[in-house]
Amino acid sequence: MDNRKHTNSPFPKTTAFQIHRPQNELGEAFTGPNNYTTATKEELLQMYKLMALIRRFELASDLQYKERKIRGFCHLYSGQEAVCTGIEFAITKEDAIITAYRDHGYQLVRGDTADRTMAELFGKYGGCSKGKGGSMHMYLKEKNFYGGNGIVGAQVPVGAGLAMGLQYKHKLANKDSTKNSTNVAFAMYGDGASNQGQVFEAFNMAKLWKLPVIFVCENNKYGMGTSVQRSSGSTEYYKRGDYIPGIRVDGMDIFAVKEATRYAKEYATTHGPLVMEMETYRYYGHSMSDPGITYRSRDEIQEVRKHRDPIVRMKNRIIEAGIVTEEELKEIDKQIKQEVDASVKFSEESPLPPAHELVTDIYVDKQYTVKGRHAQEIFNVSQ
Repeated sequence: MDNRKHTNSPFPKTTAFQIHRPQNELGEAFTGPNNYTTATKEELLQMYKLMALIRRFELASDLQYKERKIRGFCHLYSGQEAVCTGIEFAITKEDAIITAYRDHGYQLVRGDTADRTMAELFGKYGGCSKGKGGSMHMYLKEKNFYGGNGIVGAQVPVGAGLAMGLQYKHKLANKDSTKNSTNVAFAMYGDGASNQGQVFEAFNMAKLWKLPVIFVCENNKYGMGTSVQRSSGSTEYYKRGDYIPGIRVDGMDIFAVKEATRYAKEYATTHGPLVMEMETYRYYGHSMSDPGITYRSRDEIQEVRKHRDPIVRMKNRIIEAGIVTEEELKEIDKQIKQEVDASVKFSEESPLPPAHELVTDIYVDKQYTVKGRHAQEIFNVSQ
């Protein structure tokens, strides 16, 4: 950990973890994560590769948007890579994740390809949502990733619902089990959504029903152009659950994220909900329409890049520990660049969605009827 304090840093606290232990029956059971984690060299290289992939992918997305090949809303994840990657390496694909509209990184760490993810940004038929979802509505059901949601905070109660489904299936299959569930759901949201009423309603239901859900606030310090100090009476988001335990995590440290997530899952499968706050930072503006420097200084952004960048921090630590060489990581960076460049070419060459896709994927039913633009226009859909 880098415990130095820097003048322009938006990170006043530098410890890996802080915990909130409620004054109720949960308090005694909540011990908190360890101050270490374990990983093989293969895992470390894969972690680095995924963070580097997200960074390069978002750089390409930025360039393609400026060339008007990507249109509509587009929210980039650069700077926050340690959060989704650290979580992914502490769980399995049987655990569920749902997030807001800054979702490209989650689509990639859950296991989708750069080709399908980039093609979705281009609005092409080869995209992960057939080109119909775009940047904000990615989805990978076979790996239990449920999006990509455009309404601020709306995914949080849905995440609680995913946890309820996991709990229900576990109890059906394990009637004598003392565990609450084998798997958990992660409901991701930002500091900008943290004051939504539906977030607190989801907290309450999760506590009452002991749902195996981990509520994760990705605190990147700004909700659109509003700093957390201006938007929130309390910026200790990990304490917002009140009667639910909480952990504040250095979200720029992939090892802290991984260990905190490991503990959170272990706790939630037995005791129920938990709130995590990932202190992180986004390098770009809120979306591509936001230059990102009207409400914060360039010096602040550079300060974070220089001293707290999650990829650089991981790179330096594993090289200094003698686990990998700089040449090995440079080779990974080269491969990642080729992969992302290929995904752009794939997306450019992919076809647009055919006209019939306008009326598919509306209902779960295999067959249904959709009314068109006038009374005589009827679409009979079979899917």
